[in-house]
Amino acid sequence: MDLGHLEKPKGSTRKRKRVGRGHGAGQGKTCGKGHKGQKSRSGAKRRYWMEGGQMPIHRRLPKRGFRSLSPTIYQIINISQIAAKCTEPTEIGPEQMKEIGLINTLNKPVKILGNGEISVACTVQAQACSAAARVKLEAAGGKVEII
Repeated sequence: MDLGHLEKPKGSTRKRKRVGRGHGAGQGKTCGKGHKGQKSRSGAKRRYWMEGGQMPIHRRLPKRGFRSLSPTIYQIINISQIAAKCTEPTEIGPEQMKEIGLINTLNKPVKILGNGEISVACTVQAQACSAAARVKLEAAGGKVEII
């Protein structure tokens, strides 16, 4: 056996259905679409939200809240991550965070969250900081600078 003698398995393909070519072709007259109605027309499509004349579900359900079209997506850093990387008092900003592997890019803002404990007095520069993180950093003798 070689590539020149390969054959498709029996029954793996079918002939294309040729509709509208008369009764001899098996799909004459209405071409398998039944009689009249929306789905029998040429170019007939129905949108997935269409429910006939019934009030559609997206109009029946109440609307709540607001989702911004341009949300600010922060890179999250926890206090425990800073404590693991900084063993001595230092000033740490986004550039230093990128160097030591805490963040991936300088193009997105950084937010400090208060998960974990820290005992080293570090000055942390970030675009945002939670209240719990600020309390923990200041209790350790450090401070937070919003840039």
